[in-house]
Amino acid sequence: MSRPRIVIVGAGFAGYRTARTLSRLTRHQADITLLNPTDYFLYLPLLPQVAAGILEPRRVSVSLSGTLPRVRLVLGEADGIDLDGQTVHYTGPEGGEGTLSYDRLVLAAGSVNKLLPIPGVAEHAHGFRGLPEALYLRDHVTRQVELAAAADDRAECAARCTFVVVGAGYTGTEVAAHGQMYTDAQVRRHPMRTGMRPRWMLLDVAPRVLPEMDERLSRTAERVLRQRGVDVRMGTSVKEATHDGVLLTDGTTVDTRTLVWCVGVRPDPLVESLGLPMERGRLLVDPHLQVPGRPEVFACGDVAAVPDLNQPGQYTPMTAQHAWRHGKVCARNVAASLGVGERRAYRHRDMGFVVDLGGAKAAANPFGLPVSGPAAGAVTRGYHLAAMPGNRVRVAADWLLDAVLPRQAVQLGLVRSWSVPLESASPEVARVPGGAAARKREGAPAGDEPAEGQPTTDTPGEARARHQADKGRADTGQADKGQAGKSRPGGEPAKK
Repeated sequence: MSRPRIVIVGAGFAGYRTARTLSRLTRHQADITLLNPTDYFLYLPLLPQVAAGILEPRRVSVSLSGTLPRVRLVLGEADGIDLDGQTVHYTGPEGGEGTLSYDRLVLAAGSVNKLLPIPGVAEHAHGFRGLPEALYLRDHVTRQVELAAAADDRAECAARCTFVVVGAGYTGTEVAAHGQMYTDAQVRRHPMRTGMRPRWMLLDVAPRVLPEMDERLSRTAERVLRQRGVDVRMGTSVKEATHDGVLLTDGTTVDTRTLVWCVGVRPDPLVESLGLPMERGRLLVDPHLQVPGRPEVFACGDVAAVPDLNQPGQYTPMTAQHAWRHGKVCARNVAASLGVGERRAYRHRDMGFVVDLGGAKAAANPFGLPVSGPAAGAVTRGYHLAAMPGNRVRVAADWLLDAVLPRQAVQLGLVRSWSVPLESASPEVARVPGGAAARKREGAPAGDEPAEGQPTTDTPGEARARHQADKGRADTGQADKGQAGKSRPGGEPAKK
């Protein structure tokens, strides 16, 4: 008798935890396949430290094949699921296509950047969801400070050393906090014009920083930001973005060359194509993380709307903490459906939150106890070391070196602006030169475009978008002409 086949789509917090727990529970009693665009699990909470030059990229990248025994890794991105035929169609990193059959399917595709209909944002802003975006931001900020230091024009100098971050949640707050420290350290070695220093702005339409956290922690974070010189503006956002600056909703014009988009995320659009009940873009599941009417399909993480049993009528929020716990419960229930153990409903206990503000500063409330200052910094770093599934010694070593040695502010030039568009179905994968979606964008900086005559190679996200667009045209009988065949700068089909 053949062993049951389990396919897990996505290796984020939920998918990785599901694969790791299932590997331990089944122990050769099932064939587990993990489908993911990259060969690593990305520990997202430490990504701002990669952009600030504290941690090297591989420190926050945990090898999938090295930490998931008895799990088969397939590199690629799912672009179609046949629920009746129980197959998953995917596109590999080099454009090849394949199909995976399953007896149990776990959807943990995660989330992508949330794009709002604001003129110019898709063309001139960059998100912060993957390693390519973090590496691009690190190079870009370094370059802007170096160009500002060499600029003769005072207005150009001011624009280049002004950095605008939109979104005062976890990611935006940490990016602004670490970014200010990084540029201040860089300016000490590359002095700019007299009386000028880097300026970081943090914008959000919310009334306070970190609106999802306890108000005392919010005040702590805002106080630290303002002490470092970050221009915090609540109740304000971007009305229009251009290559030379942004127009704010309060009528202010800010000259800048940097716009970091951290307004939030939305579930991966893959689940929208399934035709199953949804809740604000997320797939509805029961408390056991199963899709109603499809007992062989499970969903967890950001793509799943999981009922919050502690707050009836609500769903668990899209956070890494919930996704990590989803994965463990989902694995147990998948194993239970195969006769191993008993299934259980997802019920959580809030253990608190931590926000790293750089240096020895942080804001935390472990088990509901508000902590600030160096104590919060120790709690935050201790939490991250405990939560990481690997690379703990290397991360701790980088923290130690950063405390005693100056940071290396150099441009590696590995990721260009056009490689990390804000509107992308796969922010974890950088676009390659000459790809179908690597066409020039208006206002892109000189020298940031792919060379002409290079071979065309799509990323999995671009291939998925093209596959879905071709499928839609085939279903409606339309030819590949006119506006229907055009694509957005991010490689996704054009939207009306």
